[in-house]
Amino acid sequence: MFTGIVEELGHVVALEPGADSARLTVAGPLVTSDAVHGASIAVNGVCLTVVEHDSEQFTVDVMAETLDRSSLGALRAGDRVNLERAMAASSRFGGHIVQGHVDGTAAILTRTPGERWEVVQFSLPHALARYVVEKGSITVDGVSLTVSAVDELDALGAVDTESSGDATFSVSLIPTTLALTTLGHKEVGDTVNLEVDVLAKYVERLLTTKETSA
Repeated sequence: MFTGIVEELGHVVALEPGADSARLTVAGPLVTSDAVHGASIAVNGVCLTVVEHDSEQFTVDVMAETLDRSSLGALRAGDRVNLERAMAASSRFGGHIVQGHVDGTAAILTRTPGERWEVVQFSLPHALARYVVEKGSITVDGVSLTVSAVDELDALGAVDTESSGDATFSVSLIPTTLALTTLGHKEVGDTVNLEVDVLAKYVERLLTTKETSA
């Protein structure tokens, strides 16, 4: 489990594609400082398992499911990536519950600079819109963020199926996030990984099961 507090801005050393998978090597001396074989490290919000490592970099295998659901398959050597080690039981819980299981991808639609922050608007796939609420938590490329606005939802929180395109959501990025994560370097049109709040999915599942069994 992770918290969405990025520890290090690493970079891709190599992405070697296979028939139905890929092998990814990433440079990140902080997250590899205590790495062991089998350790979990989140790369742009995707939980991956270390299969090789040294003091400067680590290598992971990325399965087809992960390549299909995330933006990892588009990475190239030199690309910057957000890195976070799995949370230790004794650590402070700085963000929110993040599993490292990407639910889908989104595109950056707009970036609006402020005096000391920046408002960034993203597309929001219809299938995920019901889990995203204003002032709720969302993970974008592994970064725990607070949703500042959600658009194209009706009063009940359901997607407006007659509107064209995806719903949208916005977040406000502080200087630290802009400086220390990939979100400070992404441009309009770039793709990011999304993980919605897992608590919302469990609540929906429990309510659906209750209605079915009633």
